[in-house]
Order: sequence, then C-alpha cells, then structure tokens
Amino acid sequence: MEIASPDHTPVIDQWQQRRQKAFKTVPEEGKRIKYLGKEFLVYPDTFWPYKDSQPLVRHFRVRPGEHVLDVGTGSGVIAIFACYQGAGRVVAVDVNPSAIRSATHNARHHGFDHLMEVKQSNLFEQLGDEQFDVITANLPFRNKPAPDVVARSQWDTDFRTNTRFFEEVARHLKPGGRIYFSQSNFGAIPEVKRLAKAAGFSIRKLADDSNSKDENKTFYAFVLRKVDRAPEA
Repeated sequence: MEIASPDHTPVIDQWQQRRQKAFKTVPEEGKRIKYLGKEFLVYPDTFWPYKDSQPLVRHFRVRPGEHVLDVGTGSGVIAIFACYQGAGRVVAVDVNPSAIRSATHNARHHGFDHLMEVKQSNLFEQLGDEQFDVITANLPFRNKPAPDVVARSQWDTDFRTNTRFFEEVARHLKPGGRIYFSQSNFGAIPEVKRLAKAAGFSIRKLADDSNSKDENKTFYAFVLRKVDRAPEA
C-alpha cells in the first residue's frame, strides 16, 4: 500500500527553515538535547536529534558483535544506540565537519569512543572496501536545492545524495546484511522505493510514528534487504 504524502509544502518549508536557523545559532559551547532518555550535545551547524529518527532507533536491531555503519550520522545518535545494542564495531560518517565534532563528543560522553569511529566522509568515500552487517541512514528527505551544508541535512539537491547512496550501498553490505532507512510523509518515499528496487533491494515499512499529534508530519523507518536473483538460464 502506498504511503500518502499530503501537500503541506509551505508549512514544511517554513518549519525546516526555522530549524536550520536554530542549528546555526547554537552557542559555540554547544546545546544539550534530551533524546529517548539520553543526553546529547550538538555544536553549531549540527542537525539536532529529533522525532524523524525515532521510528528507526526504537525498532532497528543489532545483534551482539555485528558491524554497523551509520550514514549521515549528524550528532551520532543512531550510531550510539547501535553501540548500546551490543555492536562489535560502529562507523559513523557525515559530510559536515560540525556533525563530526558533535558525534565525536557524544561517542566519548556515552563511553563508546573505543567502539565507535567517526569519519568525515561524503557517503562511502572514506570507507575503502569495508563491509557491514547493518547500515543505517537518516538522509535528507526532500528533493529541494540546499544552499549550504546545514540545509543539506534536510534537503537533497536533485536527490543526488539519495541516488548515490543506493548506487553504492550494496558494495558495503555483507551478504545477508540489512539497511535501516528513515523517511517521512513530506519527503520522497516513492522515489526511495524506486531507487531501492532498481538497486536490487526489497523494502518494507518497519515502523512509523503515526500516533503523533502533528498531522503534517509522519516519520517512517524502512528495512531493506538484497533480493536474491535466480541465475539466468
């Protein structure tokens, strides 16, 4: 069943612009954010932990010892929750140097700096040939021009980041691995489904926050797995 995407574009635009302004005006010493019962610090120009990733964080599963890659880590929250689940190794990447600063601090604050490696990387560029059991991604939801690195946390110019993610992700996923991916009803769910299918992945809705009181915004978590194709005769 297709997930409806109501047209609340002006409202969403204004809300996201206010959030980007707030990200940029954080004090230099950072701002403390409570998220799912834990405390995180965000430095200026870092995307804050928010409801958008909560369906993913509440429902994704990491088996003890598994290796996890978190793409577009922001302040590092998804990667850190993977550590709490018992991951054996976690790599968190982001293109934004401010996000790297925030995620590095939070890994240390939660006592996982020995387990969690934070790298500045545009998607998979700095990962070599490393593969992972689990890949998580909370990429920008909307195909909308992003004028700077802060806007890129919410808007994806020509949907280039999402497109490249699906073109390259299979190379970094171990056989039998899985991807957990965030999206929203005001984002680009049909486009993501097409990209996933073209890359050879099945995609299933894992969870949502449809009980939220905000009628304009619903956030989703999807789980993706590589489809085994039968060899041609």
